[in-house]
Amino acid sequence: MRKQNKSFIYENRSNLILLAIVVVLALILSAKTFEYLQQVTIVTPKTALRSGPGIEYSSKSTLKKEQRVTIIRRKYHWIYIKDASNKLGWIADWNVAKKYRNKISSVSDATIVIDPGHGGADSGALSTTGKMEKTYTLKVARKVIAKLRAKGAKVYMTRDSNKYVGLAARAELSNKVHADAFISFHFDSSPVANDASGVTTYYYHQKLSYRLAKTINSEFNTLSLDNRGIDVGNFQVIRDNEFPAILLEMGYINSDRDFAQIKSNSYQNTISSDVVTGLTKYFEN
Repeated sequence: MRKQNKSFIYENRSNLILLAIVVVLALILSAKTFEYLQQVTIVTPKTALRSGPGIEYSSKSTLKKEQRVTIIRRKYHWIYIKDASNKLGWIADWNVAKKYRNKISSVSDATIVIDPGHGGADSGALSTTGKMEKTYTLKVARKVIAKLRAKGAKVYMTRDSNKYVGLAARAELSNKVHADAFISFHFDSSPVANDASGVTTYYYHQKLSYRLAKTINSEFNTLSLDNRGIDVGNFQVIRDNEFPAILLEMGYINSDRDFAQIKSNSYQNTISSDVVTGLTKYFEN
């Protein structure tokens, strides 16, 4: 009887050990399968493995075309990966096949380029009292940027101080970071002072930018200045853009009525809130 009990115990123990081995092997296989499914192939000739999710971060090494990497997590247009030698870092999602790129459906995950018009030796248009457009485009841009960053968006500025930046360089920045939206801020001027008033939203590429223009402009209907709607504008900063891009003329600086609004903190805050609200709706839809 005791021998039978011992045999039964040994048999059960063997079965449990075998079951444990099967479970461990199944877990290892599942983990390997999951890791394989999380792998993508580099499709560009050279890909920088960066220390953070952005072109401003340093490059740790270079990955070559056809290399396979394992996705760990995603943020903005960047993917945190592990390569075959277990190096960790960030690569831009435009280095992998289109179907594996990040889906941007929230302003908190968007990459946005804000362009304060003019700057440095380029004063822009002048008010009737000689105030420069470049001063107010930067003021508004900074307010927009602060609100976007508070929502978690990745934001680049074409200029962050009173310096000159060429028109080509502004569009190039947008193209380089694969911006989900590019917004250039300006204040209009009419040939005759005090002859025009209101705000206008311009786009150039219909397929790329019309929806962005329409969504942002619809938020301007309650501004203290008239909304003149949307229109096609042949401006280099939006014409040379390969991504959704608009140019906003937020009032006529050489209209005394408009300039009273343009220089006011309240109007600048309202513009920035409206733009951020418009962008939020744009990405959600």
